[in-house]
Amino acid sequence: MTVRQRISVLAAILVLAALGSVAYVWNVHKDQAKTLSSAPAVATGGDLAAVGKQPRLVFRSTALGSEYGKVAMVPLSAPGGPRTFTPMSCERVYASAADAICLSADRGLVTTYKSQIVDSAWSPAHDLPLTGLPSRARLSPDGSLAATTTFVFGDSYANPGKFSTRTVVSRKDGVTIGDIEKFKLTVDGKVITAADKNLWGVTFADNDNTFYATAASGGKTWLVKGSLSAKTVTSIRGDVECPSLSPDGTRVAFKKHGDLPAGKWRLAVYDLTTGKETLLAETHSVDDQAEWLDNDTVLYGLPRQGTSTASSDIWQVPADGSGKPTVLVADAWSPTVVR
Repeated sequence: MTVRQRISVLAAILVLAALGSVAYVWNVHKDQAKTLSSAPAVATGGDLAAVGKQPRLVFRSTALGSEYGKVAMVPLSAPGGPRTFTPMSCERVYASAADAICLSADRGLVTTYKSQIVDSAWSPAHDLPLTGLPSRARLSPDGSLAATTTFVFGDSYANPGKFSTRTVVSRKDGVTIGDIEKFKLTVDGKVITAADKNLWGVTFADNDNTFYATAASGGKTWLVKGSLSAKTVTSIRGDVECPSLSPDGTRVAFKKHGDLPAGKWRLAVYDLTTGKETLLAETHSVDDQAEWLDNDTVLYGLPRQGTSTASSDIWQVPADGSGKPTVLVADAWSPTVVR
């Protein structure tokens, strides 16, 4: 066989492989569309503008059907009632009283991702920096600041040091304040400059300067307190991931690894004043950045247990370690409480 013939054969093989990939993706999308279209309809109702003017829960709907993946809202007074859908589809969503941040995916042969600020009418207002696989998103209480965490290498928090994240804080008009990984990290009085340093999971205080986050290096994680103006982050305590500041600013809900197997976490609450840690009653592993329903209750998402469905549920549990977990909203993910 001549060189030209070999090149022709190789080209034919590559074309067939490409056509096979296209056909596979098309069939997967067709099967998914068929599954979604045949799913029972979720209860809907309410005017978008009216619901948007009252205390509400904003979340990503995971009910199978044509609205799968779209952002929905329900009044806090009726979290299990009919949901009002927005026009946005998001992988992760977080909202303030005025606007929201949406991390979205466009899945095809090559999946691309986008981070956008959307206005009160749920129309895109600004694009934000986004590099890699979307993981976490937060807005400051007044909506003026946004933080996004993406995986740039690796796709799991299970083994600190085995992945690389990028967490960028921006103003809602798209102006970047900084990549917090480049901030000065001090742990127990020592500046950490290791190449495996990662920071993720921002939660903002109410002064547009102070934030809390997770820092990791050498297989260890810490709760850190950061200053945007000084561009510093300083450790508070170890074994803390994905913190969430309580509405009154006194406590942080977080997931801790402890002596659990890799990729497993327990929910806990840390009192910033007393240093007391409280394990919550949820014993399932929670891989999520928690949200506070109020000062007494913590919310989080869990994949539907014991099934092959792509759905998930938003659960609630008392923040003082008492009681037991209960489902707040079925078929939902990525909750935000807007008061």
